[in-house]
Amino acid sequence: MTPQSRKVLVDILERTLAAYVTTFLGLIIADGFDLTSVSALKAAAIASLPAALSVIKGAIGSRFGDTSSAAWLPRGSAGKRDG
Repeated sequence: MTPQSRKVLVDILERTLAAYVTTFLGLIIADGFDLTSVSALKAAAIASLPAALSVIKGAIGSRFGDTSSAAWLPRGSAGKRDG
């Protein structure tokens, strides 16, 4: 595995975990923090869907967008200064 492909995989993993955690926490907060209910288990299952889509999005981005990351848009030069 090349260092660049490892970087892309870590990027996709980070985006996937972030998608899962934020979706899961949002659903749990909206449901009222009852982690013992069946609805909490449903929330966990539902939260996995955006995370799975994040993996697909990252795979597409690494092929057709910025090939050094999972981003769809190429990395710009914004924020860089000459000299």
